[in-house]
Amino acid sequence: MKIIQGAEFDVYWKSQSVQKYDKKTESTVKKIIAAVQKNGDKAVRRFASKFDKSSPQQLEVPLSAAKNAAAELRETDPTLAAALELAAEHIMRFSIKQKEQFADFEYEMEQGLDTGQRVIPVERAGIYVPAGRFPLFSSVLMAMIPALCAGVEQVILASPPEADGLPNRKILAAAAIAIEAANKAESKVRLFAIGGAQAIAALALGTESVPRVDVIAGPGNKYVQEAKRLLYGKVGIDFVAGPTDVLIIADGDTEQAADFVAADMLAQAEHDPDARARALISNRDLAEKIAAAIEKRLASLPTAATARASLNAGGVIIVYASKEDAIRIANIIAPEHLELQTADAQVWIPHLKNYGSLFVGSLSAETLGDYSAGINHTLPTSGSARFTGGLSVRHFLKTVTTLRCAPGSGFDRAAQAAEVLANAEGLAGHAQSAVSRHK
Repeated sequence: MKIIQGAEFDVYWKSQSVQKYDKKTESTVKKIIAAVQKNGDKAVRRFASKFDKSSPQQLEVPLSAAKNAAAELRETDPTLAAALELAAEHIMRFSIKQKEQFADFEYEMEQGLDTGQRVIPVERAGIYVPAGRFPLFSSVLMAMIPALCAGVEQVILASPPEADGLPNRKILAAAAIAIEAANKAESKVRLFAIGGAQAIAALALGTESVPRVDVIAGPGNKYVQEAKRLLYGKVGIDFVAGPTDVLIIADGDTEQAADFVAADMLAQAEHDPDARARALISNRDLAEKIAAAIEKRLASLPTAATARASLNAGGVIIVYASKEDAIRIANIIAPEHLELQTADAQVWIPHLKNYGSLFVGSLSAETLGDYSAGINHTLPTSGSARFTGGLSVRHFLKTVTTLRCAPGSGFDRAAQAAEVLANAEGLAGHAQSAVSRHK
């Protein structure tokens, strides 16, 4: 765990910001995509036998399997089932509120020139949920519920098969709970036991049994992300996600303040050795206390090996010289998760521009955003918060425009301007199209 001064940040960041091009991963994924495009289900099964725990003959999973998994979870682990239900309710309520912000409208530009907007859900959305070391059943809720609340006609959930040929049972249970929370007809959801890059290819291109979708959302390993990158254009995607990261801005000098920061840095670091946990701290004393609190917590953390590997590779505590210095650094890092544990948080907020989600106050742990507060945990990584936000209802909506024309001064002015502009660009056919209507 490094502790550096703010003045050293630019040199440090330059050394951290170099991303290596993974030609091997791209080559592997291109072969998988080509095989799925050519051989469909047969290729999907072949890759499943190579990469997954089983290769089921029947790729589609009946919804009854999800219902049964939810019933089983409620019986065997009612506490977990209740937590999923609460999280689902919060995500549903937040998604509905998001949807309300996207509205149709009509606007009279001038007499005879009426413009407008329609907000239309995509017809099919693919949701991918990985099931590696940590089956991300919470991601089922985070992606399915916004899609359903957006009004998508059909949601296709894909997740790798277990040894029994079905997706992880908690993932199946979460799917049933998502359908219940969104209060949607079951006919809107189909489930498939397929994983990896072959699942992304099947969803993007379609196979004999897997319908082609319009948008794919959800997390996944580097092969999944590379497949999304390569297939973008044939299908919409949420974004290409890299390793997860957090930046915590904190002041004060108490043991509790240090422990909160340490706990949240470890919560991020335990994801993966490539995860990045960083903190921006107002004084050296607090930085030292955080480092000590991290070591204390690591001693009893079940995921300590992964967390320590992450912290050794890229964990850092930066001691900033001034608030302006800290804001500059935070906006350069553009973290996926930005925690603001300062005494005057509201003063900072207007100046912080680049982040996936902002967590304000010492009680607002990023973990709550990951699971249960209602905001989405699928967020931009690797600095992409500079230009995009996290997964939301908007990823499943299209904003399209409309134009209605009628005789009037506004129409005449617009048509004349179109004629002039078309001729200036050398597009005579465009000009004639406008002329035919106003002269």
